This record gives sequence, structure tokens and C-alpha cells, in this order.
Amino acid sequence: MNKPKIGCQLIVFGRRPADDLAGVLREIALAGYDGIEAGNLFASHNPALVRDLLAETGLAVAGMHSGYGDCKDATKVEAAIEYLHAVGARYYIISGVAEGEGIEKYERAAETFNNLGALLRDEGITFCYHNHAFEFETFDGVKGIHRLAELLDPAVAKLCVDVYWVTVGGEEPADFIRRYADRAPFYHFKDGAPGEFVELGLGTVDLRGAAEAALSAGARWIVAEQDTTTLPHPISISLSRGYLRGLGL
Repeated sequence: MNKPKIGCQLIVFGRRPADDLAGVLREIALAGYDGIEAGNLFASHNPALVRDLLAETGLAVAGMHSGYGDCKDATKVEAAIEYLHAVGARYYIISGVAEGEGIEKYERAAETFNNLGALLRDEGITFCYHNHAFEFETFDGVKGIHRLAELLDPAVAKLCVDVYWVTVGGEEPADFIRRYADRAPFYHFKDGAPGEFVELGLGTVDLRGAAEAALSAGARWIVAEQDTTTLPHPISISLSRGYLRGLGL
């Protein structure tokens, strides 16, 4: 069984990446991560600088993360594809669904995602849907996330499973991962309690069970994602990386 690569989401650094991308990437590399996940760094930084820093640190770009509105914008999709090709990344991660009420917004989003997924597949890129907790709302006995997954074409649309938000949504991460094991190559490992984010291993999320399920599912990337921290950034990301090492990752 091949081990997944381990990434760090830049969100934990707050506004720092905008002004100190070099320092951020060097700290991530020093902490022992394989790569990073963020938005389109070419949209916020000189592409030559981004390439140089990736080469210097040896970090890969695990994927690019953006919202539903971006995936409806042909210009932004084209820019994302160009960026992902340029940095050698193969995952385009989207969160959020269509506007509207009830289960229909998930059904409309699924059509959008399948169309985008087919386009990305032709470019050698994998579309992944990133869950939050709101998708676990029930409509006439059906949870939005499960209706969305039912309608997504597994050949072109995969999942980025955020284990914290699965937990907040009321399900066990390991069970959720096993349910969708054939379409879950990408993971966000996040810890805490509802409304609170902490370093991995310091919260209430069953990360050990999630890790075992993700490994069995053939995870390609596990990305540590922490929306905020009260600790200095190097300490925060090192604690989370150390916890993952303790899980054998």
C-alpha cells in the first residue's frame, strides 16, 4: 500500500502568504510536508517567483482550492487549468453548491460539476468536491451530500473529504470515507470541536480512524488544514505534521 503525500493548506497562515510567501513555504518545507494547497498562486504572485520558491523548497502543489462561483466562470477555469499545468498539480478542488433552496441546489451543482469534471479529465486534472457541514442537512430524509454524491459521475468527479466537517455534520469520518472509498483520493485533515480549530491530535475528530480508512481507500494526498491558530505558525504546522507522523503518515 503506497502512502499518501502530506500537504499543508496555507489558510493556517492567515494573511501572511500575500506578503511573505517565501517565508511561509520555507517553514512548511522545514516542518516536513511534501506539498501545499492554496488558491491560484499565479493570481496573487509573480509566476516566476512561485516557480522559484517551489523549486527551492522542493514542495509540490497538491491542488488548487476555490469556490463554486469560480467553477462557473470560464475565464477562471481556464486560468486554473493553466496554473495547475504550470506547477504540475492534478487536483482542482471546489467547495459550495448552487444557489437556491432544498435538495435542488445539489442536483444543479452536480450537473455543473460533472461538466467541469469531464473538461478537467481531458486536461489530466481531477475534479474534487470539498464538503463542509452544511451539506449534511436533510431534505425529506435525504442529506444533501449524499444526493450530490449519488449524482456525481465517479469517472470525472471525485471527493476531497474534510474529516472535521464530516464530524460536525454528524457522521463518523471513517464510515463516510468507506462509503465513498472508490472516489476519495484527496483529504483535508482538520481537528477541533464545533466552532473551534486546533492542531491535529488536540481535538475531538477521530483522525486515527479516518487515516486508516483513507489509507485503505488509496489516498493520494492528506492535507493538514487549520482555519486559524493561536500558536506561532512554525509551531502549529510542526505539531500537526508530528501527529500525522505518529499515525505512520
